[in-house]
Amino acid sequence: MTFFKKIKDKLTQQTDAVTEKFKDGLSKTRDNFSGKMNELVARYRKVDEEFFEELEEILIQADVGFETVMELVEQLREEVKLRNIQDPKEVQEVIVEKLVAIYQGEDEELPELNMQSEGLTVILFVGVNGVGKTTTIGKLAHHLKSEGKSVLLAAGDTFRAGAIDQLDVWGERVGVDVIKQAEGSDPAAVMFDAVQAAKARGVDVLLCDTAGRLQNKVNLMNELEKVKRVITREVPNAPHEVLLVLDATTGQNAFVQAKQFKEATDVSGIVLTKLDGTAKGGIVIAIRNELHIPVKFVGLGEKMDDLQAFDANEYVYGLFADVIDEAKA
Repeated sequence: MTFFKKIKDKLTQQTDAVTEKFKDGLSKTRDNFSGKMNELVARYRKVDEEFFEELEEILIQADVGFETVMELVEQLREEVKLRNIQDPKEVQEVIVEKLVAIYQGEDEELPELNMQSEGLTVILFVGVNGVGKTTTIGKLAHHLKSEGKSVLLAAGDTFRAGAIDQLDVWGERVGVDVIKQAEGSDPAAVMFDAVQAAKARGVDVLLCDTAGRLQNKVNLMNELEKVKRVITREVPNAPHEVLLVLDATTGQNAFVQAKQFKEATDVSGIVLTKLDGTAKGGIVIAIRNELHIPVKFVGLGEKMDDLQAFDANEYVYGLFADVIDEAKA
C-alpha cells in the first residue's frame, strides 16, 4: 500500500480541518464510486477482462468522462500486466495512483491563483446563471480577506434581475464594497468604474462578476472581450485570472459548458461548486484531462469557509478515504 501511504504523508502537511472538509464534501461521490469499487473487488477473485469492463462502467457513471476512462483503463491493463497483479484488491491502489497522475501530469504544485506581488490583481468570473457564481465571488472575497488582502467587488452582471442586489448582500456579509450601476447598464462601463475605484483605493484584489448568458456564443464572446479590453487598458496584463464557475451537480452538462466557455474566452481555471451535492465528483478528472483546465477551487458546503483551494491528494483521499485510512495502520 505504498502509494496510499504516500498520500497520507502529503495530507499530514495540510490542516486536519481541510482534509475533513474534502472527506465530508465528497461523501456522496465516495459512497457511490468507492462503494461500487469495493463491491467489484469483492466479487472477483482475479483481474480479468470482465473486471475491467465493469470498472469502465463504474468510472463512466461517476462522470470521469469517456475519453479519460478509456485512457485510464488502458493504463491499468498495462500496469496490472507489468506488476503481475492477480488480486483485485491491489488494483484499487493503482487506480488511485493513476487518477492522481492524470490530474497532476508533470506538475505536483497546487494550481494557485495568479496573485500579483505588487499592485492590483483582477479576477474575472464567468459562467451561466444558476451555477453559484455570485456566491462563489462572495466566498472568495471572504477567503482573500482572511488572508489579509483588501478586496473590492464589481457587479458586472447587469442583465439578470436581482444579480446586483445579490452581490450587494454578499458585499455586506463579507464587509467589502461593491462597485455597481443601474440594472441594464453596460458591463464594460461598470468594469471601468470598478478598476478606477480599485486603483484609487489601493485595493489588492478586484473580483468581477459578468453576465451568465450562453444562448448566443458570439454575443457572449463579444461582451466578454469588450469587458476584458477595458480591464487590460486600465491594468496591463489583467485580468490575471478568468475563472469559470460550474455546478458539479449538473455532471456532463458542466463539462459541455466548460468546452463552450473555453472556445469563447481564455479560461485560466475552474471553480466547481456544489461538489458536496453530487455523487458524480469524477467530473473533476474529466475537466482536467480532456480540457486541460485546472480546477482551482471547489465548493464543499454552504458555509462561508467551505470554498476550498483544490488539491489532487485531498480530492483522491475524499474519494477513497476508507481504503486509504486502512493502509496507514
